[in-house]
Amino acid sequence: MGHAGIDGFLHGYSANAYRFMGAHLEKKYGESGVQFRVYAPNALCVELIGECNDWQGQPMERDERGVYHLFVAKAWEGMMYKYRVHQKDGKVLDRSDPFGFCTELRPASASIVADLDRFSFDDRAWMDARNVGYRQPVNIYELHFGSWRKKPLEDREQGDQEGWYSYVELCDELIGYLQENHFTHVELLPLSEHPFDGSWGYQVSGYFSVTSRYGRPEELQYFVDQCHQHQIGVIMDFVPVHFVVNDFALWHFDGTPLYEYEFDDVAYSEWGTCNFNFFQPMVHSFLMSAANFWLDVFHVDGLRMDAINHAIYWQGDSSRGTNIGAVEFLQKMNARLHQLHQGIMLIAEDSSNFLKVTAPVAYDGLGFDYKWDLGWMNDTLSYFSLPPSQRPGRHHQLTFSMSYFYNELFLLPLSHDEVVHGKKSIVDKMYGAYEEKFAQCRTLYTYLFTHPGKKLNFMGNELGHFREWDENQELDWNLLRYPMHDSFREYFKALARLYQTEPALYQEEYHPDSFQWLDADNSAQCVYTYLRKAGDQELLVVINGSDCHYPKFRVGLEMPVEAVELLNSDAFCYSGGGHVNEGTLHSRRIPNKKWPYSLEIDLAAYGSGIFRLNR
Repeated sequence: MGHAGIDGFLHGYSANAYRFMGAHLEKKYGESGVQFRVYAPNALCVELIGECNDWQGQPMERDERGVYHLFVAKAWEGMMYKYRVHQKDGKVLDRSDPFGFCTELRPASASIVADLDRFSFDDRAWMDARNVGYRQPVNIYELHFGSWRKKPLEDREQGDQEGWYSYVELCDELIGYLQENHFTHVELLPLSEHPFDGSWGYQVSGYFSVTSRYGRPEELQYFVDQCHQHQIGVIMDFVPVHFVVNDFALWHFDGTPLYEYEFDDVAYSEWGTCNFNFFQPMVHSFLMSAANFWLDVFHVDGLRMDAINHAIYWQGDSSRGTNIGAVEFLQKMNARLHQLHQGIMLIAEDSSNFLKVTAPVAYDGLGFDYKWDLGWMNDTLSYFSLPPSQRPGRHHQLTFSMSYFYNELFLLPLSHDEVVHGKKSIVDKMYGAYEEKFAQCRTLYTYLFTHPGKKLNFMGNELGHFREWDENQELDWNLLRYPMHDSFREYFKALARLYQTEPALYQEEYHPDSFQWLDADNSAQCVYTYLRKAGDQELLVVINGSDCHYPKFRVGLEMPVEAVELLNSDAFCYSGGGHVNEGTLHSRRIPNKKWPYSLEIDLAAYGSGIFRLNR
């Protein structure tokens, strides 16, 4: 490693530090072996321990920059190792490699030498054609790899309590499921190594280490390659704000706060983890390289970045002020990643009101491509949890999102965070008895798929999952034996298919001309009517939030039209009451509200319909 590599790393400009830090298979002095490098500038000394030396300390040489290095001849791929760090306070701790590519299965934590270039991708056509998707349908299936399905007890090896499938084993079934249900992308909860299953990967110990729970790095590369060959994009959850406090990982790595802040009031997060010090240039290189690692080595198509509001504001609290170091880091990283990779999606999970999150860095934005619309999510779920008698007074909870929608490039999430910790599943959040819940949930999804913005759903939402998600159990697939759940999934599939095939629902969605309220103020009846448009195509959407059936409901229109209903949430085939609109409907010159024409439809209680209009 020349000075250019370490200089870029130390000065905060490196996006490929994983190519020279860590453990790399090399030839040196005519012998094959492994070159080890680790940055620990404040340690007294560092030793390599591992299978190559019977876990006895082997001194590493320190350069003037604080990088310890050692070439070990005859060290091998698959070999376990750690760094023994001697601190100035007298403590001696055995550490995982911060740039390790593979780690033992928890609770063990030794790093494992791995060859990242072993796998050969066959996805050139996909990589050349991919784009950020602004004018395309984006329907994301958020997935926790270990609990979508689990191995039957009879198929597990002795001692296998978790029943996890590997990246390869789950590949064919999952890809087929994504295609059948018309998802365009799969978003994987963090697959960076983490010690605690219950953190779901959000408390990371190994930023460059693919979790060994589900297999080796080349197996994940195979999974992504297969997704691409079947026209499925892959988004990886990435955690750039905080890391675990376990003493085998980054915490006080060389005996000092190397990666974290020095002062306790900002060093630790609300989750009991350590916050990255965004004023440390080396941390910039570390995190920028960690993000690039997934895009480069694994060909993933995007990164969903967790807890961005906790980066923007100190401790996630706007009253404590903006963290300028974090803002500058996010701008630097996002700009660099877009330079390096065509068509990637950088997605912010951000609950703040910080401006220009999705504006380009050149225009003083943060440079994300999409931002989760958590306001839309909270308002929508709150509205549908209300009894109908209270909805007239909260009518504009469902209209408010369009008042700010064009401020950012929003993605509409119904994520894992909404179906855990006593919040209930999506369908169980709905007001009322069993049948009422499903009727409203079908209409909620009509609203989701016809509202501008890309879509995201956590696994199980499409089943009408009643139980909250538990990472220790697979989804309740037996629910599909029950007609209400089976028909709900069929409705979800029909909506997703319609979303993918009707340009008015996605093509111009970030342009104000693509959406028009026909009536946003009908609070007495709790009905919402609006148009979605693209080119010459127009779709009419009608949503009923009340428990009243309106057999002759009039929708006001600007001009005469013919209407054909494409989908109705109350159809018998979806376990509805059959209040649908068959054949071609014709508007009449009967004024309604401010409009000179109107269309009469049958609108079920809690029902919704999507119509194609022809002028």
